[in-house]
Amino acid sequence: MIEMNGAKSLLQDLDDAIARGTDESRAKALWHATDILITGRYSDDEISTFGEVIGRLAEEIEVAARAQLSELMAACDHAPLNVIEKLALDDEIEVAGPVLRESNRLDEKMLVESALTKSQSHLLAIAQRKSIGEAVTDVLVKRGNHEVVTSVARNDGARFSGSGLLHMVRRAEGDSILAEQLGLRKDVPRHIFQQLISKASEDVRRRLETERPEMMAQIQSSVTELTGDLQSKFGPSSRSYFVAKRVVTTQYRQGNLNQGSISNYARQHRFDEVQIGLSLLSSLPVDVIERALMDRNREMILVLCKALDFSWDTTMSLLFLGAKDHLITARELQDNEREYGRLKIETSRSILKFYQSRKNGAGAETVTGRQPEFQVH
Repeated sequence: MIEMNGAKSLLQDLDDAIARGTDESRAKALWHATDILITGRYSDDEISTFGEVIGRLAEEIEVAARAQLSELMAACDHAPLNVIEKLALDDEIEVAGPVLRESNRLDEKMLVESALTKSQSHLLAIAQRKSIGEAVTDVLVKRGNHEVVTSVARNDGARFSGSGLLHMVRRAEGDSILAEQLGLRKDVPRHIFQQLISKASEDVRRRLETERPEMMAQIQSSVTELTGDLQSKFGPSSRSYFVAKRVVTTQYRQGNLNQGSISNYARQHRFDEVQIGLSLLSSLPVDVIERALMDRNREMILVLCKALDFSWDTTMSLLFLGAKDHLITARELQDNEREYGRLKIETSRSILKFYQSRKNGAGAETVTGRQPEFQVH
């Protein structure tokens, strides 16, 4: 290892060589400086000085030499930041590629800048990194071509924001390769997975049923459970249920069943009226509504409320209605409110249409006896 004074002296000699040397001597100086940087240990100030020298030399060499330098710098854990950034933003992918794919010295800000301004080849190199943060994948899935988005979907080290995943689902429509790759990711939440397969081809659905049986089973159980697997508090065979059915159905036919009605029923803990009313408003079977209300996983009730464009206050009253002893912790309520805010109406309605299509196939009926046909009032 070269001592500090020796390093400074060496760097001064290199700087002098740049000023008075030939192209050949400058190239030799570049590789010499690179070799001693890679093999030695230096302070941040010394590394910065190395960066100034190497950066000056790199400006005067050909593409092939810059590409070779990029490969060396990409593997160096203490490569000078200014050199790494210059290489990453090089227009030639042969130069930028190695550092974009491998360098751990590039921060998220620099990766985003490259993803926003450079070519599809640059985006593909970024998509192949061992780990990619949400801010970077957001750009890749919006700006990237088919090869880029498929590559990032395959990358287990890529992290997606909620909006990024939704954008990927939209891009996967009609693209069986991307749909399958996205469906195979373990970090895709269930409601996104539901939307994905609701728009996927039958071939993709069959392959995902083979590859992700646990996820498909969860969805299937949510939409094909028979009434009675989860009985309501009063039971659909009780007299009170049929009275509630008659009253709410009349209210619906007169055009008076709406969000306010559901909210009032929920606050009065009138479970039968709520599940019948939601069944009518959403055109989903009562057993699906019952499961959504009482399932400890609150995803479905949140999706249902968002599809019906309910306010958070109404949604909250339904969450309390289905909770054990009508109690919810403050933290759980806060988490649910945050999740509800993230849901999009169109996304939620798409998921419900998928639920309806599964129920239609089973010949299920709503409380009115009609086949479900999604509607919002």
